[in-house]
Amino acid sequence: MSFCPSGSTPDEADAFLAAHPEIEAFDIVLTDANGVGRGKIIRRHELKSLYESGRHLPISILGLDITGEDVHETGLIWDSGDGDLRAWPIPGTLKPLHGTNPPRGQVLMSMHHLDGAPMTSDPRHALRRQVEAMNAKGLNPAGAFELEFFLLANERDAEGRVQPARAVLDGRASGKTEVYSVDHLHGMEPLFSDIYAAAKAQGIPAETVISEYAPGQYELTLHYRKDVLRAADDLVMLKRLVRAQARRHGVAACFMAKPIERYAGSGMHLHVSLQDGKGGNVFSEEKEGAWNPALLHALGGLAETMAESMLVFAPHANSWRRFVSQSYAPVAPTWGVNNRSVALRVPAGDVRSRRIEHRPSGVDANPYLVAATVLAGISKGLDEELDPGPETTGNGYEAVATSERAMPGHWLAAIDAAEGSAFLKAALGEDMHRTFCAIKRAEYLRVARTIGELDYQLYLHEV
Repeated sequence: MSFCPSGSTPDEADAFLAAHPEIEAFDIVLTDANGVGRGKIIRRHELKSLYESGRHLPISILGLDITGEDVHETGLIWDSGDGDLRAWPIPGTLKPLHGTNPPRGQVLMSMHHLDGAPMTSDPRHALRRQVEAMNAKGLNPAGAFELEFFLLANERDAEGRVQPARAVLDGRASGKTEVYSVDHLHGMEPLFSDIYAAAKAQGIPAETVISEYAPGQYELTLHYRKDVLRAADDLVMLKRLVRAQARRHGVAACFMAKPIERYAGSGMHLHVSLQDGKGGNVFSEEKEGAWNPALLHALGGLAETMAESMLVFAPHANSWRRFVSQSYAPVAPTWGVNNRSVALRVPAGDVRSRRIEHRPSGVDANPYLVAATVLAGISKGLDEELDPGPETTGNGYEAVATSERAMPGHWLAAIDAAEGSAFLKAALGEDMHRTFCAIKRAEYLRVARTIGELDYQLYLHEV
């Protein structure tokens, strides 16, 4: 094949190899439905051919559950003979990996059919499709993700529970909620210095770090991108490098939504806005409080579609442990200004820079699917001029959603809602919707038949 359907060129590989003679190998990474990076490590001499002719990977790589087992109901395994498709490098993602020995690089990949057509069970293609639909309307979606995560010790406590990592600087332990403590951050300074160095090497605009609202919990913010597809790439790469750098410092970076039962879980908030053809903010208003109808319609679309979209925002069994009242995880499709108890927050600030902070997603969600679903919800709201309902002021956890907008209360209800959702099928595309829902149903059945330690504690000697 003489062309690259992802838009990359062999010149990118040539320039990188010339600039980095020290790099010996490359991680080639394809992101599956669960957000897991799957692929291969190739040697330096193989990089040029990757850009010239792609790399064969089995179609089944996109039909795996969280354990790496095939999900036959996706139709991506034996129905297709588990044949090879061709993965191609994503332009601009070929980067060096900080601190590797021997030195390695990394490039993100997207999956295509052998004729070059997009393989539509690839999550990144789902987002690209929604971005292109917005572009066709003269709109350009911009945004950025926030990354919340835990740094945990590799050893469990005496009761078998995970525990916060000790400071990598001096080994100091803390079991307190060190929220916004700058001194607490100093104990992790060597690790965060390497995270920032790795982000710089990969062109990831990592910015502020804070100590979050649970022992061992942190947040990293990313600079706003004019291209929301690139913003999702940032998040994928940032999670990979945080995990790698934490491991090198002897601790574990945890991206479970709720690893410690007594404390708040970890979100992955998406800040999003729309630009018109002249670069103007579609959501901005002329003066404070005079709401732009486009902003209200976008909020209306997100509120109306939230219930049927929750499987994307909370895709795992553990995801649903995060939704507890007064835990900074929304429990109703509410909206408000400068209010962290709602699902859809309009941050305070310059009215010319209006954006929506979408708060339901856990850090365990796939950023490509989250962004695709959010854009589809915004588009629906704009097209149908939907009303978001009254603004929520004060405690959003006391708000009662209308019955037609009530969020599902558990994982199985979210799976049922997603499978029957015409909106979500359109948002993700028919193939991605089928693949994602089949994987989630299979994972639910796996969890439902598993006998865990809690079962023994509750029932072994009691019933």
